[in-house]
Amino acid sequence: MTPYKDISAMTYREATQELEEILRAIENDAVDVDELTQKVQRSSQLIKLCKDKLRAAEKAIDQVFNEENCEEPTKPKKTEGKASGTLF
Repeated sequence: MTPYKDISAMTYREATQELEEILRAIENDAVDVDELTQKVQRSSQLIKLCKDKLRAAEKAIDQVFNEENCEEPTKPKKTEGKASGTLF
């Protein structure tokens, strides 16, 4: 078994890559029963890390928009008699 990298030092990309490796190993039956529990637990930790990083990024982006007093992009208005998404 390969030693795992410390979760707190991982980037989002590293976490998703490790998740993909774990998934491939499980799909290819390369994981024995004794190792399966560890892989599932590690996957849970990696998923939590990814969710936390996504939430932090969302919060930072929201903060930038709030500081700049940016408004959400306006949605195109529908014109009567024409279907939405058509050019003519």
